[in-house]
Amino acid sequence: MRRTAAWAAGIVAAALVLTACAADDGGTEEGGGVFTVAGPYAIETLDPQGASAGAIGTSHAASTIFSRLVKPDSEGEYHADLAESWEANDSGTEWTFTLRDGVEFSDETPLTSADVVASFNRLIELKGPLAGNFPDVTASAPDEKTVVFTGKNPILLGRIALLYVTKADVTDDSFTKPIGSGPYVVEDFTPSDVLELVPNENYYGDVPTVDKVEYRWIPEVSTRLTALQTGEIDATWGIPDDQVAALRSDSELVLENSPTSSVVTMWFNSSRPAFASAEVRNAIWSAVDFETIIQSLFPETGTLSDSIVAPNVLGYSPQEPKTYDPDAAKAALEDAGFDFSQTYQIQYSGTEYSQFIQAVASDLAKIGVNVEPTQKEPAVFLDDLLALNWDINFQALGTAAFDSATNTGRLYPCAANRNGYCNPELDEILAAAGATTDTDERVDLYDQANKIIWDDAVGMYPMLLNVTYAWRSNVTGFVPDPLLQPDLSTVGFE
Repeated sequence: MRRTAAWAAGIVAAALVLTACAADDGGTEEGGGVFTVAGPYAIETLDPQGASAGAIGTSHAASTIFSRLVKPDSEGEYHADLAESWEANDSGTEWTFTLRDGVEFSDETPLTSADVVASFNRLIELKGPLAGNFPDVTASAPDEKTVVFTGKNPILLGRIALLYVTKADVTDDSFTKPIGSGPYVVEDFTPSDVLELVPNENYYGDVPTVDKVEYRWIPEVSTRLTALQTGEIDATWGIPDDQVAALRSDSELVLENSPTSSVVTMWFNSSRPAFASAEVRNAIWSAVDFETIIQSLFPETGTLSDSIVAPNVLGYSPQEPKTYDPDAAKAALEDAGFDFSQTYQIQYSGTEYSQFIQAVASDLAKIGVNVEPTQKEPAVFLDDLLALNWDINFQALGTAAFDSATNTGRLYPCAANRNGYCNPELDEILAAAGATTDTDERVDLYDQANKIIWDDAVGMYPMLLNVTYAWRSNVTGFVPDPLLQPDLSTVGFE
């Protein structure tokens, strides 16, 4: 059950896309056609190792352009990608991967272990969001087919699935039209607009049968859904609850509701004096009627959360729900000397949760706490997130490897400084969880960590998320993905 739990879902959103082709421009039974996809998040960059590494749009694009050593399936099993085999020593301090023969980049140059090591080193040196998954880990290439990762990291296999391999000589300027070894090659890319891909004829696996895949960024949900119904796009997801019934009545569409590993997470910036106290943070949490907000706005895709991670993640640990009590919340804030005269910022990106955030602001206003929802462009949001330039940060936080190590173990240590919270006791627990190969011991340690983070209200964790996918009925080979990165190498048309 833990194995299944550690793998049944994924992190919310993807990359939006529009096309000038109608559905009847699809391919024949021999293949061909242009497959156009749109999701709720823009693709800001194609660099899978830098500051946007791990972002939904970037990750989905990377899965089509680049390869990884291993990749997970929806059942939680790891499968060979660039690596044909791998093994770890008994202590988990050394992992050895053997590359498959004959893999080439799309420019026909061989892919070797030197490219893997260079990709890993670049990810670490750029200190992007994924670098924290590899504390004190080093990579080496004993020969052209072998990569060795050394360091105390017994759960490295799940984390290494986040590493996309680029050419060893890439620079920051290489990602307008990057060269990869994945199923597609970039034909054209305009950030936050369009990404056009054509099949990589040198791909080691089955070459895609469509002529082209297009991602387009369509910020307005209504415009995106209209494009789906008219056949301008072939697939999308992240469909609002109030639109599901209408789409289900359309005989030319297929809809599927899929669980994710995402939890709506509203961190407090504990480095700000106003939110330095756990009493204040808990009081604000109990001042919001999240259950009513969820029932009203997300009856199809939202469930009241009882943990900082989703039930399908290893390390899920149900906690005592926070009680909605605005009178007690206001009294607690007054006792703590909270400054009601200030206006505090809730930063967020995207539009799909605007009503949710406005409802939170409305509830807080009832007890005299003034918050200002502030929507930011994805790049600005990320920069401000890392710089702690916010009071409350809203995000749908997924767990990419379905293991608490990739979020809890990475985001909450003092050294991470991702939300201004620091607790030496929690640091010790997270370090122990990241250093043992014993699954039962890790589960117990993450239970302890979950409770500390929940009780201290490092953030508010109100809602578990499902996601609704929809695609045209003439589309074949499109399968909803729990990580919100459906494999576009298999898509086609009837």
